[in-house]
Amino acid sequence: MSTDLNPFFRHIAACNTATLPGRRLAFHLGATPAGWVTPELLPVLLEHGMTHADGVVTLSDPSRLERIAEDMARQGVYRSHHELFDVRTDVDAPPVARIDRGALPLFGLMAQGVHLNGLMRRADGLHLWIARRSMTKRLDPGKLDHLVAGGIPAGHTPAEALLKEAAEEASLPASLLAHATPTVNIRYALDRPEGLRRDILHCFEIVLPEDFMPRPADGEVEEFSLIPLTEAFRLVRDTDAFKFNVNLVLIDLFLRTGLIDATSPEGQRLRAGLDGWRFFAPATPAQA
Repeated sequence: MSTDLNPFFRHIAACNTATLPGRRLAFHLGATPAGWVTPELLPVLLEHGMTHADGVVTLSDPSRLERIAEDMARQGVYRSHHELFDVRTDVDAPPVARIDRGALPLFGLMAQGVHLNGLMRRADGLHLWIARRSMTKRLDPGKLDHLVAGGIPAGHTPAEALLKEAAEEASLPASLLAHATPTVNIRYALDRPEGLRRDILHCFEIVLPEDFMPRPADGEVEEFSLIPLTEAFRLVRDTDAFKFNVNLVLIDLFLRTGLIDATSPEGQRLRAGLDGWRFFAPATPAQA
C-alpha cells in the first residue's frame, strides 16, 4: 500500500529504548538470571535481605518476592496494581514466584500480555474493531487500543487470560472467542518512568460476524469503533493515536495481510524488529 515504510520504524524504536544491561545490575532469583535493577534501588533491596556481589543482586528464596514487593509498595517505592503476575525467568519456563504487576518494571522482570485483532470482512474490504481507552486508565488514557488486550494474571495461560479479558472488556462470548487463533509473539524492552518493561505480547486474531457488536463491560473502554484496515494503516503510519505497543501488533497484521510487503528488505527489518529484546535476555556480568 505504501512504499515509504520509514514512519513505521519509529514505533519499533519507541518500544525498544532500553539498552541492556546499561548501568543496571543483574537480578537473580536463586542462581537463575531473571531481570535487572538500577543501582539507586540497591539500598532498598539490601534492606529486604537481598545480597549484592560482583554486579549481581540475588534473592536466594524466590518465594519471598511477593511479600517483599508488598512491603516496597507500603514504603512508597512504587504504586501497587493489586494484581499478581507470575514471575518467569524465560517465556517457556515454569513460574518461580509471583509479584504485583506494578513491581515488575522495578526488577526488569519479564511481563506477558494478550492482544486480539478483531477483524470483520465486509464487501468494501477488511475492517478492524478498535477500542478507545478510558480516560481513567493509568497508562495512555484516551488512546486507541485493540478490541481486547490485557496482562496475564498469575495462574493463567495466554488463552485463559484472553477469555477473561474478552468477557470483561468487550462482552465477547466464549462461543465466538473459540474461533480466535494465535498469530505471533512480540517482544520489546522499554525504559519507562516506572522502570524497565520487558514485555511479551501473545497475539491472537479473530474474524467476527457482521452482526457482532462489542460492548464495554468493565469501565476500561470508552467506546468501540469499526474502521477499515486501511484507516488503521494510516493511523499507525501518520499518528501516535494508538497505545504504544498496539502499533507493534498492527504492524504484524499489516505484514501478514500484505499492506506492508513482508518480502521487501524494509518489511523483513520490521519483522525482525518485532522480536525486540529476545537477543538481550538477562545475563551475568561476564556474559553481558
